[in-house]
Amino acid sequence: MESNTVSDNTEALEEAGLEAYQLIVDNCETCGDELSEYVARLRSVDNSGQFLTSAAIYLAALDRDKFNPWLTPIIEGAIEKDRERRYIGSLLQAIWGEDFMDNVEKLSATDNNFRRIYKRIYPDTPL
Repeated sequence: MESNTVSDNTEALEEAGLEAYQLIVDNCETCGDELSEYVARLRSVDNSGQFLTSAAIYLAALDRDKFNPWLTPIIEGAIEKDRERRYIGSLLQAIWGEDFMDNVEKLSATDNNFRRIYKRIYPDTPL
């Protein structure tokens, strides 16, 4: 019986994460200050970092400059939640470009989120 409860809770959290992600995607262009609330909601319900990572990739692809104030907390949330490193690795190329490997030293020195992700994905590679 307990395993069903855990499974049900996991499914409910995944559904809540998907709903919060969809809220951001559907409303990011028109929601203004409400986007901060949507990001906070996503951070609270996404236990794996999957939807946070997807939101960061989506917003950066849509208009990185416009959504930059919200990208930092979204990426920070993804780093915190994705303990298994299943999703955050995709942020390296999506956020910092296809040539991020050519710029590791500079990016590590100037961007804390880049450094944190890079060290988690490539723990044996010196910066």
